[in-house]
Amino acid sequence: MGTVFKKTVTRPLPKGAEFFTKQGQQFARWKPSKGRARTAKVTTGKDGSTRILDEAGTFTAKFRDGEGIVCEVATGCRDEDAARSVLSKLERRAELIRSEVISPAEAATADHQRTPIADHFAAYLNHVRAKGATDAHIVDLKRKAERLFADCFATLRDICSETLEFWLNNRQAEGMGARTRNAYLQAVRGFCKWCVQSERLITNPLIRIAKADEKSDRRRQRRSMTEAELVMLLQVARMRPLAEYGRETSRPDDDDSDAKGNPPKRSKWTKTMLTLDTMSAVAERARERLAENPEFVEKLERLGRERALIYKVLVLTGLRRGELASLTVGQVELDGPMPFVELKAADEKNRQGSTIPIRADLASDLKDWLSNTPKPSTLRLRNDKGTCDSKRPLFTVPKGLVRILDRDLRTAGIAKRDERGRTIDVHALRHTFGTLLSKGGVAPRTAQAALRHSKIDLTMNIYTDPRLLDTHGALDTLPSLDLYSPPSVERAAMRATGTDDNNAVANRRRVESAGATGESFVAPDVAPTAGNRGQSVSFAVISADADDERASRRVTHENPRETNKKALSAVFADKAFEVEDNGVEPMTSCMPCKRSPN
Repeated sequence: MGTVFKKTVTRPLPKGAEFFTKQGQQFARWKPSKGRARTAKVTTGKDGSTRILDEAGTFTAKFRDGEGIVCEVATGCRDEDAARSVLSKLERRAELIRSEVISPAEAATADHQRTPIADHFAAYLNHVRAKGATDAHIVDLKRKAERLFADCFATLRDICSETLEFWLNNRQAEGMGARTRNAYLQAVRGFCKWCVQSERLITNPLIRIAKADEKSDRRRQRRSMTEAELVMLLQVARMRPLAEYGRETSRPDDDDSDAKGNPPKRSKWTKTMLTLDTMSAVAERARERLAENPEFVEKLERLGRERALIYKVLVLTGLRRGELASLTVGQVELDGPMPFVELKAADEKNRQGSTIPIRADLASDLKDWLSNTPKPSTLRLRNDKGTCDSKRPLFTVPKGLVRILDRDLRTAGIAKRDERGRTIDVHALRHTFGTLLSKGGVAPRTAQAALRHSKIDLTMNIYTDPRLLDTHGALDTLPSLDLYSPPSVERAAMRATGTDDNNAVANRRRVESAGATGESFVAPDVAPTAGNRGQSVSFAVISADADDERASRRVTHENPRETNKKALSAVFADKAFEVEDNGVEPMTSCMPCKRSPN
């Protein structure tokens, strides 16, 4: 039989406590704010501080588990009768384990049902972090889980598919997209899968919930940029940082004065909009205004050059924004015959690591960029202190790059959203990279490798914009099919050499026709086909003493069949020879006899 008891615990020394000794043991006496005075034994804590021995406020159950091991379990009950009720349940479960009615794993699962779900999820985050997940992924998981736990689940026993499906349906009614709903489902489903592996749950209660169809409910569809748009974007990105300081100020009219007749406040003044046509003139005005500060002008020009180079690298390599931001000077190899960028596995999305090839013109731009930095640094250059500067970032990629891109698009006159609702953002430059590969005739498997995709379907359907492909021009590669012209000489030659399906029928008709007209036969200088082993094909050739009238009829186009025969005769006239009268076909090496019977 088990028992319940209150453990002895240590507590900090109360304020105003008085020490006294009784029977050689030191005690402390103090009076709480409410109630009568209390006394307790004095002891020394693990940290060397003076503490008092006190009785725990709740009962602890002590019993033998299913394997006969004595264990103690906190009941959390302040009442002894309630604590004994918990003890009886624990002893009953131990009896079921000993009787093999339930397994120890099922019993261990029951121990976690009353624990707050936030404690389980904290352990799950430690598990995900140990697997190498990024901090951004951890923060996203925590944000989604906290919202679900606050709305749906408090403990593990509360997790059920009906509650989550009801929550997802309400979010759909509020306008949440299918991809976002699937992200919430995936976050809590991964947590439940870990709970099963760690014996906190017996089964995953959310395994049967179907994902929403993301194809039919796509909220963000990206579009690829054309070559003309890319040229304008690079020009604006290079000049806009400096041109911002050359914009004219536009004051409102005097009619906008307030009721007292005061002119409009300075806060209502605006600056003229930048456009691609006025960019050069505005940039020259900025140089004139900042003539006394050439270092600041140089800084703005370098900033614009860096932004343009960032866009160019994203378009010509297919790198993601985070991957580009992680690149250092030491990961760039520009001096070899094939320039490349070494992307670390920890910085790549699929955590595999890749070697990204660089085109020659882009490698030249990167060399020029690194050679003109304030502190020159390449793989083979060293700074003034003599230490290698290879760990310096290749570019300073701002976190708000998408907002900078939006301003550049607006200045260049490029619509961010097209008529189909597709938008341009930083990741759309990667879509542009995939589309330009397909447009240039790159094989799909090669484009998949360049984009580092695991599935060819993702490359062809998501990262290739069919509207920029020359589908109309592709039709010109199809063969010309004329309904009214006679068969060509090449087509007739195919039928004659046995590569046409109707070869046997055509040859039989030629033999019958030649026997009736007195024509001779010739054999082509070709090898026998696999289907007609040991056979050679004969062609009808007009003999020297052929009837002039019949020959004249063949020259005219009254009979297309006869015209084809004449064309074949002209093609194979040099290779033809007459055979003897006692055989229809010339002797070949595979014939069992010397002559064919008449």
